Amino acid sequence: MLLLIRFIQNATDIYSLILVAFALLSWFPNSYGTQLERFLTTLSKPVLDPLRRLRLNFAGVDFTVWVAVILLRTLSSYLVKFLLSL
Repeated sequence: MLLLIRFIQNATDIYSLILVAFALLSWFPNSYGTQLERFLTTLSKPVLDPLRRLRLNFAGVDFTVWVAVILLRTLSSYLVKFLLSL
């Protein structure tokens, strides 16, 4: 059981880093079209596309990635608490 909980925590940490890297990639204009950008887009698109429908742009800043990280961490926390209660 502890192995599964640790796996969930590690997967959440890694995916959060992928989402943050995807967001930071927009600061570098020469990064578009690179293999790194295509890789990060492929990994982050399934989570970010449904959230983009919510229009989380305020004052020209897109908060979609940050909302995704918060939701991911919240869901992971609840899943770990549920597994610990079993």
